[in-house]
Amino acid sequence: MGKKLKAALNRGGLIGVGVVAGIAVSLQFSAMAQRAEPALPLEELRQLADVYGLIKSDYVEQVEDKKLLTEAISGMVASLDPHSAYLDKKAYAELREGSQGRFVGLGIEIAQSEGGYIRIVAPIEDSPAYRAGIKPGDLITRLDSIPLKGLSLDESVKKMRGEPHSKVTLTVLREDEPQPLTFSLVREEILQKSIKGRIIEPGYAWLRVAQFQEPTVDDLAAKITELYRQDPNLKGMVLDLRNDPGGVLQGAVGVAAAFLPKDAAVVSTNGQLTDSKQVYYARAEYYSLRSDSDPLARLPEAVKRVPLAVLVNTGSASASEIVAGALQDYKRATIIGTQTFGKGSVQTIRQLTADTALKLTTARYYTPHGRAIQAKGIAPDLKVNEYADGDGLNALRMREADLTRHLANDREAEASKERRDELEEQARILALEKKRKPLEYGGSEDFQLAQALNHLKGLPVQTARPESAIVQAAMK
Repeated sequence: MGKKLKAALNRGGLIGVGVVAGIAVSLQFSAMAQRAEPALPLEELRQLADVYGLIKSDYVEQVEDKKLLTEAISGMVASLDPHSAYLDKKAYAELREGSQGRFVGLGIEIAQSEGGYIRIVAPIEDSPAYRAGIKPGDLITRLDSIPLKGLSLDESVKKMRGEPHSKVTLTVLREDEPQPLTFSLVREEILQKSIKGRIIEPGYAWLRVAQFQEPTVDDLAAKITELYRQDPNLKGMVLDLRNDPGGVLQGAVGVAAAFLPKDAAVVSTNGQLTDSKQVYYARAEYYSLRSDSDPLARLPEAVKRVPLAVLVNTGSASASEIVAGALQDYKRATIIGTQTFGKGSVQTIRQLTADTALKLTTARYYTPHGRAIQAKGIAPDLKVNEYADGDGLNALRMREADLTRHLANDREAEASKERRDELEEQARILALEKKRKPLEYGGSEDFQLAQALNHLKGLPVQTARPESAIVQAAMK
């Protein structure tokens, strides 16, 4: 059973959040399903053929057959939910590269704004966009001379990607700037290490997972071993998942397994297909992608017992929510920060040709205790804002529930959106007024990290006031 499951996991599928320009859409791979062909709706197919024929005969100029059919496929898949997409040759290659932590682009995570523009969710650390000074909340209006308003996320990403060393100019609207800003960027190959860590003070370690990739579990094991070599008597560890957009499912299972008992259930999935109804356990066959060995087998035994705090925020999504949810369910860690993104769906890669594929939502996932986080997220045990006086740039982020056509939560009612939207919009305004720069995680001014350390030491933690109280105080 274990060998069969491992073979299936290694053949291909995917889990992730949103769209990242120059990073990759976050991923996991799984096997191609085998099932009977569904009955075709003949009347609707006749209409499709009629429209195709009218375009070919009556449109003002000739349109290539391939373009019409490709766009029809893209539109059909894009109508399902925000995370399903048709992947052409270029997009499919970039997705596969991204799962390995290697990609070419600008280094920005993006989302669709309500006004039809492309909103910057966050620049990636040490990327061309980050170095140029692009900020969360910026709206991209033009790419070179091409207006982006009204384009889908996939179309926008395609236009932002290109060859290494190619140049592109972004025109950006920023809330506190009266005139549009222009940024000249050079696309580059970015090798993103998913794991960082260090001893931040005697007895306490900081371990950051920036994104879940194929090498993540191996890199995590190496980093934890290094930290215990530096300080064998660690009193506490902070696992930092802030702004982690997700990634390879096996990476999430492995990161959780590093801190949980062997054989503990980490996450379950459920969808139409038999192979989408799975439970993933803290065993090597569920997380080892790169060899037949167990990358966690030689971890110090103490890592299973070390007091653990997990930092999350609105940018913690998908695979990072799997880790936070599992550690929270087993009470293995205290979750600290703000409500997570709320992406509780699994995307699977279904290869169409040698160079193209569908990224299709095939299942929802659930925490070990059966919680569905879709369009809801993980609520922290201790709510702590990005800064002592408010949530800073984190307040500018969108969540899954804000995305058009997002899947509903099938086990719990979603929060009242109208009231939440009003409070979050006011929080965004306050964040923009403060004109803060992106925070360096793990730095000396990292307020949330300081509070996590206080918690591990048994000292008081400065928790956040309710959004309504913050807004009312700011308006006085």
